[in-house]
Amino acid sequence: MRTPSTGREIFLEAEPNTVYRDRETGEELEVLGKVLPLAPSKSKLPWAVENLRFCPWCDQLAQKDLNDCPTCGRRMAPAS
Repeated sequence: MRTPSTGREIFLEAEPNTVYRDRETGEELEVLGKVLPLAPSKSKLPWAVENLRFCPWCDQLAQKDLNDCPTCGRRMAPAS
């Protein structure tokens, strides 16, 4: 969430239909985005840049320890 006048941002777990205000200015905070849960995965690696690779078939990201792409289901080459 962001305070429009100052640009100050905070990250918090928000409740639906609740108005949040900046503690310093009293302005209503605007929502910038949502954090969505990831789909279940067979991978044991955290979803981080150093653990991802692109599927050669659909060009979507997948964890390096997966054999099959979670998006298109096709077999990927061994990770190097």
